[in-house]
Amino acid sequence: MVLPFLIVGILASFALILPGIGFFYKGFKNTHGWILSLIALLASLALLLTPPAYSLIQDQTISFTPSLTFDSLGIFFSIAMLMVSVFVVFSSYEFMKKEGNIAQYYSLILFSSAGMVLIAFSMDLLLLFIAWELMTIPTFVLAGFNKKAFESNEAAVKYFVLGTLSTGILLYGISLVYGLTGTLQLNEIFKILSQRALVDPLSLLASSLLIAGFGLKMAIVPFHMWIPDTYEGAPTTVSTFLAAGTKKAGFAAALRVFLIALPLKGLLNEWSLTFAFLAIITMTLGNIAALTQGNILRLLAYSSIAQAGYILIVFAIANGGTKALELGVSGALFHVLNHAIMKSAAFLVAALVIQHSGRADLDYYNGFSNRAPLTAFNFTIALLALAGVPPLSGFWSKFLLFTAAIEANMIWLALAGIVNTALSLAYYALIIKRMYIDEPQDNVKMPQPLAYTFILTLSTILIMFFGLFPDIVISYTQEAAKALIP
Repeated sequence: MVLPFLIVGILASFALILPGIGFFYKGFKNTHGWILSLIALLASLALLLTPPAYSLIQDQTISFTPSLTFDSLGIFFSIAMLMVSVFVVFSSYEFMKKEGNIAQYYSLILFSSAGMVLIAFSMDLLLLFIAWELMTIPTFVLAGFNKKAFESNEAAVKYFVLGTLSTGILLYGISLVYGLTGTLQLNEIFKILSQRALVDPLSLLASSLLIAGFGLKMAIVPFHMWIPDTYEGAPTTVSTFLAAGTKKAGFAAALRVFLIALPLKGLLNEWSLTFAFLAIITMTLGNIAALTQGNILRLLAYSSIAQAGYILIVFAIANGGTKALELGVSGALFHVLNHAIMKSAAFLVAALVIQHSGRADLDYYNGFSNRAPLTAFNFTIALLALAGVPPLSGFWSKFLLFTAAIEANMIWLALAGIVNTALSLAYYALIIKRMYIDEPQDNVKMPQPLAYTFILTLSTILIMFFGLFPDIVISYTQEAAKALIP
């Protein structure tokens, strides 16, 4: 079965072809790049959703090469990340109307998408690192795509400096793991490290470096410094891609490495409290910082950091027993999917507003429901879902994560998550209040382009559907969790 190779091949082929077409065909327009990119992404999604792919889900250990696997976990992450790519490309139609380098823009998104898919199926640290770079390097360019804007250049430089630093740290951690075990395959690393002393300094150092390397992409404290400035300065469609897409790839890699390669009852036991501390400080700092923001992009950036803290709970409860781990992994995967949808919708609303008005301050959202009623409604649903308000989908993923913490006898961690959820509701409710209660600065209607409206409405439908029928997702995430639980 070569489905992962086929998907990566489709995305990479279109990514390579687009710049060539743009160079040789002088009549190349935004519509051409938009359509070709959507064809590549939708074809890849269709392959993952076909009956043959679903039949293979029943076998969690299908592997056609030691470095690459094909399991329901990889399918789940690939669907979530490709869905974000589709949302971003679809919405980019309006953004790219006034921009140059059209073919290069869509090509970079496709290259990064190919890297994300490869990460989702990787079972080898070397392949994982190559896929990581394939995903990350295009985003450095995308962050500075608006090269005439100082903020975009600043965002790209900060992201590049910290991104290359994390790459070096990650590579150093991988080299230590290879030195300790003589292999880069995750399953073999597990077998070898299981037999080593639990307090082996080199093993602990290697784990620390891997946490730091993955931590920057996952946006966990203290590796979050680049997030607000980059999300604010980059083109907003690119910020959407970074927040809702590449961030999920970081969690896909971390879940495989820390729940497969590093022994659950061995090395990871030393890190249980560390992960719990990181989860609490990440969600708390993210929420408190978001409360103080007057810029919608920076608010959503800090909100994204806080959401990463909730997902980190799964690493903290890894030694809490099989039932707790099953609940935790299922909740983490559900939250990954939810966050991909909710955060995409929130950032795309900000993108639409900035494109129309050039403003990102919260004051512009006063009376927003009068100027763009449908967009305001979709934005409200996304914000309430991010806050975890029932019966929207965000409630169920947080419920599973907090229940897993209680099952693992870490009630204090669950309480910290509940308190932070209440804290986050304050700034989400503030935006909703501005949109529906506060007086608008003007009553000029804001255009609601079809591309944005379609994606935002689709996001709202998915949020409501997964909230009303969570068993559909939970049953699948429970199957996907089997790939991580021995």
